[in-house]
Amino acid sequence: MEAWRSEPFRPAAGLSSPHAQTIFARFARSARVPPLRRERWELDDGDFLDADVLPGGPDTPWILVLHGLEGSSSAGYVSSILRGAHRRGWGAVALNFRSCGGEPNRLPRFYHSGEIGDVAEALRRLRPRTTGPLLGVGFSLGGNVLLRHLQEEGESSPLHAAAAISVPFDLAVCAEAIDRGRGVVSIYRSLFLRSLRSKALEKARCHPGSLDPDAIERARGIVEFDDAVTAPLHGFPSARAYYEASSSGPRLAEIRRPTLCISAADDPMVPASCLPRAGSPLVSMCVTPNGGHVGFVGGSLPRPRFWAEAEALRFLEGSVGSLR
Repeated sequence: MEAWRSEPFRPAAGLSSPHAQTIFARFARSARVPPLRRERWELDDGDFLDADVLPGGPDTPWILVLHGLEGSSSAGYVSSILRGAHRRGWGAVALNFRSCGGEPNRLPRFYHSGEIGDVAEALRRLRPRTTGPLLGVGFSLGGNVLLRHLQEEGESSPLHAAAAISVPFDLAVCAEAIDRGRGVVSIYRSLFLRSLRSKALEKARCHPGSLDPDAIERARGIVEFDDAVTAPLHGFPSARAYYEASSSGPRLAEIRRPTLCISAADDPMVPASCLPRAGSPLVSMCVTPNGGHVGFVGGSLPRPRFWAEAEALRFLEGSVGSLR
């Protein structure tokens, strides 16, 4: 595949600030999707994954789509990728991480930024559906998970190419930025914590002894929550250890598949200081001055155009074309 050249991103008039980009995109993206089929995959550990499947042909490309923190397959950015796949005649699977599909998962554990086992399971179930190339798109936390899969699997990954948008490359730096943030950033923090805390307290109720409910209630930031919940549930001694093991930024050079990483320098949750160098000719880093977090709203307010999703699909389409 030739060196990637991105189309320029121009924020829609009136949406130059990072928060305007982030918030407008959240509410303006269409949730309209082509007909999907919900599948429940029973897992060997006694848990399950819910996935929404866009059927495709037996020799067409298929995309695995991964959502962000406390998102789901119904997120507008996921819907945008599914519509793009449908227009191209491709298949797609929008995976819901454990606890995110509308029903609590069965086990005490759920998901985190470095959990790649469920991605491997999704790809294992995807591979028999087509002889065509498998592709991946991840947003925010899901983008970090996608990159960690590529790093750990290397040449063994069944993916042909991938795109990751608004990735928190350094989890410690990003968690601290959210925790220290004031104004609008404090609202993001409150929304994340409200959802996460509710799920964790339900885990503590259903699985006595798995978590400390008082520690969950005391958590006033992402780092405190990860110390109280994410780390102990997933075998890490602390939030710091979890961040160090799960951050994708330091290991981009290990990726062995064509990969596009799209970030904005003004992302309110991913400081520009933690954006890494590509470190590999296979990784294309696209950093725009504006765009917010999973925003990248171009066009106009009446007719917005979501540039990052369009670029991701264009990149993946080019990678598929290079096979011909």
